[in-house]
Amino acid sequence: MRTQGTIRRWDSAKGFGFIQGAHSSNVFFHIRDFRGGTPPAEGMRVEYEEIQVGGKGPRAMDVRPLAAHATAAATSTGARPAARTPEPPAARRPQPTAQRRTRPQRQQDAPAAASLAMALMLGWLCLLAWGTWAQRLPLWLLGAMATLNLLTFLIYALDKSAARHGSWRTSERQLHLLALLGGWPAAWWAQQWLRHKSSKQEFRGMYWVTVLLNCAAVGAVVLQPGLLPI
Repeated sequence: MRTQGTIRRWDSAKGFGFIQGAHSSNVFFHIRDFRGGTPPAEGMRVEYEEIQVGGKGPRAMDVRPLAAHATAAATSTGARPAARTPEPPAARRPQPTAQRRTRPQRQQDAPAAASLAMALMLGWLCLLAWGTWAQRLPLWLLGAMATLNLLTFLIYALDKSAARHGSWRTSERQLHLLALLGGWPAAWWAQQWLRHKSSKQEFRGMYWVTVLLNCAAVGAVVLQPGLLPI
C-alpha cells in the first residue's frame, strides 16, 4: 500500500534519510530507493511503499516526489508533459573543465600523501620495535597493536558494505578513535584499497590529526623513560 509523507531528514553525504509519514514518524529510506529527477531534500513531499525490515522498523521503497508521480500518471494516460527548456550549451561546459583542472591536482597530491604515510608507518614501527627491545614498552603492546589494526581494517570494510546496502553505518568519531589508539596504518590502507573515506576532505583532515597525535604519543613514551609504567 502506497502512502504519502514528507522528508524530515536527509544526509546527502551518507545517502539516506527519514520520512515523516501518515502512520510512521521515522521511515528510513536510501538513495537507491529514490525515483526522481531531483535529489531528495528536507521538506519534499513524497509517495512511497512502506515495508517492515525485521526489527529495524519501517522502510520506504520506491520513493517518488509527488510532482514526479503526477507527471508519470499524466504520461500513462496519454497527456503530454510540458516540454523542458533545453539547457544552453554554455552552461554545460564549465563542469567538464572543472573536472579536468582538479584531476591533475589530485594525481599530484596522491604520491606526496602516500610517501608521507609510508614514512610515518616506518618510523612508527621502528619506535615500537626499539621501545620493546629497550624494555620501555611492554611486549604485549605489539600484539595489541596488530590486533587493533586488523580490527580497524575489518570495521572499514563493514562500513563500506553498509554504505552500499543502506545499512546502519559506523560513525566517523569511532573510526577516528580507532586511528588515534594506533589503528591508523590499517585505516590508511583501507582508505586506499577499499576507496572508503578517501575523498572526503573533512574526514581526511581529522584522520591526519589522529595520526600525528598517536605518533607523538608513541615517541614521547619511548624516548622519555618512566612515562608508561611497565
